[in-house]
Amino acid sequence: MEHVEVAVIGGGQAGLAMAHALLREGVTPVVLEASDRAAGSWPRYYDSLTLFSPARYSALPGLIFPGDPDRYPHRDEVISYLTDYAAHLCADIRTGHRVTVVHRTGDARFELELEDRDSLSARAVVAASGTFGRPYRPTLPGLDDFPGAVLHAAEYRTPQPFTGRRVVVVGAGNSAVQIAAELAGTSRVTLASRKPVKFARRRILGRDLHFWLRYTGLDAVPLGSVLREPPTQPVLDDGRYRSAVREGRPDRQPMFTSLDGAEAAWVDGTREEVDTIILATGYRPDVPYLADLDGALDAGGHPRHRGGAALTVPGLAFVGLEWQRALSSNSLRGVGRDAARVARHLSASLGRR
Repeated sequence: MEHVEVAVIGGGQAGLAMAHALLREGVTPVVLEASDRAAGSWPRYYDSLTLFSPARYSALPGLIFPGDPDRYPHRDEVISYLTDYAAHLCADIRTGHRVTVVHRTGDARFELELEDRDSLSARAVVAASGTFGRPYRPTLPGLDDFPGAVLHAAEYRTPQPFTGRRVVVVGAGNSAVQIAAELAGTSRVTLASRKPVKFARRRILGRDLHFWLRYTGLDAVPLGSVLREPPTQPVLDDGRYRSAVREGRPDRQPMFTSLDGAEAAWVDGTREEVDTIILATGYRPDVPYLADLDGALDAGGHPRHRGGAALTVPGLAFVGLEWQRALSSNSLRGVGRDAARVARHLSASLGRR
């Protein structure tokens, strides 16, 4: 069995930022990425996805995002950037290496079982596998018996397959609004949510909102440890999405009360047939491989940690979680900050400090 110092599970933005931070601490990581390239979940996002943060605020530590720093990069540009970042790292990044189970061994090491490969032993493990692999599907009355198409935003790619259909997009976040507005060009679409959509201006006093988040320090305020649940973030908008909703492209309604076959029952008492339901309802941490580590996860499968360090499993850490420490923890602009803290913690625990 191969023995390594630190195994980083996941080769997307969190795993790459973690590898960079560990190397700066003099710690040698091995990054294990399940897919065929070090770009995380970005290749699987919908085709039209565009960042809500400018390029200058969308880079990982050590490599600027190329091109116009004030533009809002497209999904494919992010994929290209992450691929280049991985090449610049000079780290041991192994694609096609899916971790299925992590065990604790008698000598206080970790054993990582890999799908169709030999096991690996590590002194420390960092879970950096993100959330895309675990879409959250809420329980909605009648959804299980709905005869139409039901998919999560993770499965949505382009509007063409839904042309002419009656579509309901469930959600009130950035992805929900962006997908619903795109679909409204070729379909009749309703954006359904339990709470009204909250919009935030993309630019304030001539500056992008992310400038002010960094300038005021709000982007890095460590609120993650005191929040009982992550707050719903507003939809960043330059005016087009707010206008589209106001004009009914898509229209917005409170969540339907039930589904009766193909019919959706709305709060105002009306009923209508629906062809497709798209759940833009977020994600949960995708860490099933930690289920055998006693105390690593709570009953709901969420990591038990403080600032990224596991509470009861020495040598285990997390990076890239939503609100791990701050608002930007699971974003391109903020994950490097958390990775640096976790790297310092691991370096000390490994006797490097």
